[in-house]
Amino acid sequence: MKTFIPKTDDVEKAWYIVNAEDKALGRLASRVATILSGKHKPIYVPHADVGDYVIVINAAKVRLTGKKLEQKVYYHYSGYPGGLKETRLFDLMEKNPEEVIKRAVKGMLPKNKLGKKMLTKLKVYPDKEHHQEAQKPVPIPEEMEI
Repeated sequence: MKTFIPKTDDVEKAWYIVNAEDKALGRLASRVATILSGKHKPIYVPHADVGDYVIVINAAKVRLTGKKLEQKVYYHYSGYPGGLKETRLFDLMEKNPEEVIKRAVKGMLPKNKLGKKMLTKLKVYPDKEHHQEAQKPVPIPEEMEI
């Protein structure tokens, strides 16, 4: 039996839209990461980008369980002495709520060039308005529902 390797012409990329309102952040991020990587398709291979595009709307209304809103902290280190920066989730949700979903999805994708390419197919918006009407996005099917 020969190993199937999808060619770029064989892969059809769809556009899905996800409403993040009242969805748990982790469950939403894991489903979005699955769609971006293409694991929901029968032609999935780990070394090729066969995933679809995902638009997430209402990112500011995502649900956080427990005390994450007060206690969760994101860290960034510049590499210099005293260069450890920290940002609280509460502050990030007020200032840039789409960044919270991007960081959660990024943590669930491969940590290589392919993962960075997959992340470019994620479009996140804080409210209902988005700029991808021309791509005619469809809601994710019931079997892939969050």
